[in-house]
Amino acid sequence: MRNKFTIRYLPAAEEDLLSIYDWIEKDDISKAERYVEELDKRIGSLAQNPFPGRIPRLARLRDLRYRVLIVDKYLVFYKIRVRVVLIYRVIHGSRQLDDIL
Repeated sequence: MRNKFTIRYLPAAEEDLLSIYDWIEKDDISKAERYVEELDKRIGSLAQNPFPGRIPRLARLRDLRYRVLIVDKYLVFYKIRVRVVLIYRVIHGSRQLDDIL
């Protein structure tokens, strides 16, 4: 099956994934690899259908046309452009969003 959309990680999202890896790796390197691979796989599923992500509750994020995919404890913030899903951030759900986005 061909992907309908291309997934593109922006630099901040790439840094987020590296930080997640580094954090988990402190305890277990193989767990860190599996976890980040699973995150990437779930994010990659947006290539087939980018619309399962919710529209954020915060008006400012809604106005900026973000969508949010929840993966375990993480929020994946993305926007849909013509045939491209832009991944902006991958943020732990407990973090304060106003300071990040």
